[in-house]
Amino acid sequence: MGLAISFWFMAAVAIMAALGVVLLRNVFRAALSLILCFLMVAGLYITLSADFLAAVQILVYVGAISVLIILAIMMTREVQRGSPNSRFQIPAFIVAILFLEVLVLTLINTPWPVSSLPPTAPTTSALASSLFGEGGYLLPVEISAVLLLSAIIGAIVLAREK
Repeated sequence: MGLAISFWFMAAVAIMAALGVVLLRNVFRAALSLILCFLMVAGLYITLSADFLAAVQILVYVGAISVLIILAIMMTREVQRGSPNSRFQIPAFIVAILFLEVLVLTLINTPWPVSSLPPTAPTTSALASSLFGEGGYLLPVEISAVLLLSAIIGAIVLAREK
């Protein structure tokens, strides 16, 4: 019962944070709302017994993507002004309503098999051993980390003022 209550509470907070990302005029506050949304999605993964997905959500999205977005916002000059009004607001609203209709119809018409039993063992150790164990993918992960670090350093060098 407590897990269901926490699931619905985090789902409501995630929806409110996602609306904050879209509706806030201040870009920095919208980015902070995005971080809250990412954290709530990680909490939803925890309530669904997907501990590996929760850890990846926190490490990748909250830790890396959010910091990158906030750094990009801090490097721009016109943070407080926000985005101006656009002539595409009404067509974008129509497309969003159509997309929402497709999603709702998909959710209603899809058979969702539900297991009443939670997983017996944590998923993190099994995934970690298959990724980083014998014959795993440790070298590609390390190479991608070095490539991402060099891309971030290059972006900082290009963005700084002379």
